[in-house]
Amino acid sequence: MEWRIKYFNNSVEKAILGLPAGILAKYLRLTDLILEFGPNLGMPHTKFLKSGLIELRVKSKEGIARVFFCTIINKQIVMLHVMIKKTQKIPKKEFRIAMLRLKEVKENES
Repeated sequence: MEWRIKYFNNSVEKAILGLPAGILAKYLRLTDLILEFGPNLGMPHTKFLKSGLIELRVKSKEGIARVFFCTIINKQIVMLHVMIKKTQKIPKKEFRIAMLRLKEVKENES
């Protein structure tokens, strides 16, 4: 069974598809690698945060984006939240959104 990507909701998918062209191209390349090799691409591409939350680190000349995702049964990857990074640390509000969505996905998984 191969890895599959789905989105938490339509607004997450639209936000990702609305990223600047260079960032979107890099995101699409990294998701191709995830589909082929799994979610653990390692640094600098993926970073495991906590409680099963994983950060996809997307960087291009237009800027830096972070896409938070998790994995669930049957090799599914759920893209939870996206943000354009403007500071060194992840803003608490953005992290909180990703964690709440992760909790919702995990609760509905079984």
